Amino acid sequence: MEHWIDVILGFSYVGIFLVVFAETGLLVGAALPGDSLLIAAGIVAANQKGNVHLDLGGVIVAVVAGAILGSIVGYFLGKRWGPAIFSRQHSRLFKPEYRVRAEEFFAKEGPKSVMLARFIPFVRAVVPTLAGVSNMDFRQYTLYSVVGAIVWGAGLPALAYYVGQRIPDLDHYILLIIAVVIVLSAIPVLLKVLEARRAPRI
Repeated sequence: MEHWIDVILGFSYVGIFLVVFAETGLLVGAALPGDSLLIAAGIVAANQKGNVHLDLGGVIVAVVAGAILGSIVGYFLGKRWGPAIFSRQHSRLFKPEYRVRAEEFFAKEGPKSVMLARFIPFVRAVVPTLAGVSNMDFRQYTLYSVVGAIVWGAGLPALAYYVGQRIPDLDHYILLIIAVVIVLSAIPVLLKVLEARRAPRI
């Protein structure tokens, strides 16, 4: 198992909660290992090897709580400071047109995009802030965000736990499993990018 996952899991449920919260609620958390951590935690809970002992129920509670609270914090950060950040004409990361695109995206895709974004690395880290910047209805946002957090936060660790119980020494292949998950998660993003590039420009 990779060292940084060992370190996080060493803090047990608190470490899992903090990583998921930061990944969802803070833009700087985009580089944190969300899916990787959930998979590793599920497999560790199934095998109970080494010095780290986790319960699947505790993992799910920590993940879902971190995801929900993080999404709410990210929304209000975007609502409070987003307009000022995205008003910088010469910014490379926070251009005004990015805010316009975010508003158009949420208007077109609807609140379901908030739920679906939960399953795409990096995207789930920026959606809460962009939802706040674009003034998406908070009740709608919260509803879909909570549903996404529950499905993602319970489903991924439970799947890893289920497989981990049935395949001996699966913890030896965590890095390979994580790599496959990352590739599969990136496919929807790549398809969207290709679709946008092929679309006719007016």
